[in-house]
Amino acid sequence: MKILLIEDEHPAARQLTKLIAATRPEATVIDVLDTVQGAVRWLRTFPAPDLVFMDIQIADGMSFDIFSQVQVVSPVIFTTAFDQYAVQAFKVNAVDYLLKPVDPEELKHAFDRLEERSVTAPIDMRTLVRYFRPEAFKDRFLVKTGAYMQLLPCSDIAFFHSADGLTQAYTHAGKKHFIDHTLDELEELLNPRTFFRVSRSMVVALEAIRKVHPHLNGRLKLDLQPDAPGESFVSRERAPLFKTWLGG
Repeated sequence: MKILLIEDEHPAARQLTKLIAATRPEATVIDVLDTVQGAVRWLRTFPAPDLVFMDIQIADGMSFDIFSQVQVVSPVIFTTAFDQYAVQAFKVNAVDYLLKPVDPEELKHAFDRLEERSVTAPIDMRTLVRYFRPEAFKDRFLVKTGAYMQLLPCSDIAFFHSADGLTQAYTHAGKKHFIDHTLDELEELLNPRTFFRVSRSMVVALEAIRKVHPHLNGRLKLDLQPDAPGESFVSRERAPLFKTWLGG
């Protein structure tokens, strides 16, 4: 296995190289790069390695800037000093992350997960950018109330519901406002730490969830405050992601 390291802290790179050798003796670290531009040049020049380890913050920027300049076809494991909640969120997207300093057991588990995957999962760059550049989140909407307009903070919204091509935001106080966005658009605009798309017709805020009940066929039934129009379910397919998101 040929491994490329993208890490600007030389002690960290040396330590990770030692851990890799101890965990996977058959693996070879073929190069260590410390800049975005150096990594882009390398990936354009040489055959794709079997695995890339990337620190999040490197000498000349953020490592996910690499993906906007060159196609990365290798599986990637990120190393980061960011908080555990963000790390867990990225794992939902089937990309492996290790907190620094790297724990040997976590490294072993990352290699095990890599070997279990038959197909390399695509890296969702929009999600990466949104987590590490929080200004990308929408924090308010302009809504019409009678003859005038008002600002509706996202913190006031319990859930969004879509029906007949129209989207409404329900506030924690039980008020309803029409929103000029589809649920697909809202998934891109809202902070994914706070909001989750539970179904085709609903996006819910964490603060609106009162109880979660196991239901038939692996689905989950939600009790929301305020009450939603009709019953609220999380599909069997989305239930594992929802539990991960709910648990933080």
